[in-house]
Amino acid sequence: MPTFADQILAFNREVHYTGDLPDGIRILNPFRSNPEVLRISAAFYRKFYSDQQPRKLILGINPGRLGAGATGIPFTDSKRLKDPCGLEAGELQTHEPSSVFVYEVIEAMGGPEAFYRQFYINSVSPLGFVRRNKKGNWVNCNYYDFPELFAVVKPFILENLRIQAGFGVATSTCYALGKKNARFLEELNREAGLFGQILALDHPRYIVQYKSKEIPGYVAKYKRTLEQG
Repeated sequence: MPTFADQILAFNREVHYTGDLPDGIRILNPFRSNPEVLRISAAFYRKFYSDQQPRKLILGINPGRLGAGATGIPFTDSKRLKDPCGLEAGELQTHEPSSVFVYEVIEAMGGPEAFYRQFYINSVSPLGFVRRNKKGNWVNCNYYDFPELFAVVKPFILENLRIQAGFGVATSTCYALGKKNARFLEELNREAGLFGQILALDHPRYIVQYKSKEIPGYVAKYKRTLEQG
């Protein structure tokens, strides 16, 4: 019987998007753009998920360039990969503010081994998006930022939510990071009927950027919410 890690790694190897995208938007698929990502993420998932233990599902928005878009592991930059996860990222060096907050939550809940034994983190869209801004630079883009983007990627998102729900996750409750993300996930869940309830949490990026003085309170709120599902 495949382990949770086996299923995640097979999913990461195979996930791809072949549909159309609006002008000025590109897909961000770290598993196909950098071979090192598969190596790094495989070490992580084999360390923390090599069992058949059911997990609760936490869904962010979509991978960003400095977090999952670089390491293949949601909310885990190269610094957190090394400490406290005890894994090396080679020459990859990334710093993601959201990762700092998420690992404060993980520490409050007993550290990586205890946390990842209970939870699996991915994103509503397992692949990310970048768009060209007015300066001509490519910047992160959320799947819901533009109605035309959401419309074309919705079937892709639904398909991959169904696949991940089949990993052995506890489907009674799904946790959504970001209140707008939660609203869109509610819409998707009404159509797919995958989860009993969606519990929303403020997105780590929002907390770090706008509520930095209140981080201990947000860590406590995360802990309470994640423990109640």
